[in-house]
Amino acid sequence: MIIRPGRPLAGVVTVDGSKNACLPLLAAAAATGRQVTVSNVPASTDVRTLLGLLQRIGFRLSYPVSEVGSLFLWPGDFGNAAPDLAEAGRIRASYYLAPVLLAVHGYARLPWPGGCRIGARGMSEHFRVYEIFGDTVQADDGHYAITASRRKLDAVSFDLPFRSRGASIAAVLRAIVAGCRLKLGNPNLSPETNALLVALRKAGWDVTADEDKLTLAPPREGTGGGLDWRVPGDKIEAGTLACAIAATGGTGRIEGVQGADVRPLADLLAQTGTPVAVGPDAITVQPGSQPTGRPLRAIASLAPHGLDADFEPSLMALALRLPGTHLFSDAINPGRHSNLLPQLSRLGARIEALSPTQCRLTGPQRLTGTGVEATDIRTGSALLIAALTAQGVTTMTGLDQLQRGHADLPAKLRALGADLTAVTS
Repeated sequence: MIIRPGRPLAGVVTVDGSKNACLPLLAAAAATGRQVTVSNVPASTDVRTLLGLLQRIGFRLSYPVSEVGSLFLWPGDFGNAAPDLAEAGRIRASYYLAPVLLAVHGYARLPWPGGCRIGARGMSEHFRVYEIFGDTVQADDGHYAITASRRKLDAVSFDLPFRSRGASIAAVLRAIVAGCRLKLGNPNLSPETNALLVALRKAGWDVTADEDKLTLAPPREGTGGGLDWRVPGDKIEAGTLACAIAATGGTGRIEGVQGADVRPLADLLAQTGTPVAVGPDAITVQPGSQPTGRPLRAIASLAPHGLDADFEPSLMALALRLPGTHLFSDAINPGRHSNLLPQLSRLGARIEALSPTQCRLTGPQRLTGTGVEATDIRTGSALLIAALTAQGVTTMTGLDQLQRGHADLPAKLRALGADLTAVTS
């Protein structure tokens, strides 16, 4: 893709559904064993991959022509044995298939999850969840396997050592399959987890959640019929667009996202002197009269209402335009900076790595267009923002990485006036 700097971005765009919320919702839909309508499904590569894997397991899919982005998912012919799912190794969220396979076959064998190569993100807490449910876990260099317990469970109660989103969702999905009550301490309550809890309430589950405890109780007997779930708007796509608008000194409204989901990012933008208005289903960014010079502190956190780590790369690209010395930290994805910092440095960015997970920079800095690579989804987003503020032309490769998380982020930037040209070889 060829990226040229131009006028400040301006206009109104609507984000797609969230990839990170959609993937567990699809797994939960399969785990219920009921027909589920899911709307606002993004057409990102990772979502398409998971849907293909569900079909290989034996689930049926159809797409109503009347509503783009909606699908029907229901149980089909599963056969006697679990299929080989080698393609599951391409995405991180393939671990959400384990409870689905336990529901269908009582056994799950999957390759180690793939996705963005941004540091070790282990499976030990996931495995601990299954073991607490009484399942047997085995692992080798290429795969892991889980055999479901045959014991009927009435209730499971345990605490997580940290607020892992993947382990929290794994516990919820496993409780769905077991049809048992769950009491989970120290849960992750990110918008993606909350979207799953909202869907379960619609399915008849009794759900309560606060910072200390998440509890689930299964529906009463006789609760059945079809379900209608909706994927929330992509907060990370909204945050990326907001940072791009702010970096170019533009004004724009980003619709289709729950305002509360982008509040942590909006608060940081406001600290830089960028006027931001957060509504129930939109965020509006306006040009600031003067940057504050107040240092940006973008510290990724798993705590409720904390800054999602996926916001950090876009904020770093924005900070290159802002006066002051800014600090960034992402201990959740310990290898992300090793991808991001070298690519930004190719544009001339001077960023000091304080540790593998912390860095700082002093702005404003002058960037110069050159060749860069989107080595992972969020690095690609940050590079788009940085390239729009650089002097000269930037050529970015690795768009397949960007498309794993977004159906077409460049199209939304073009709608705001960005000069982006796709090049096919």
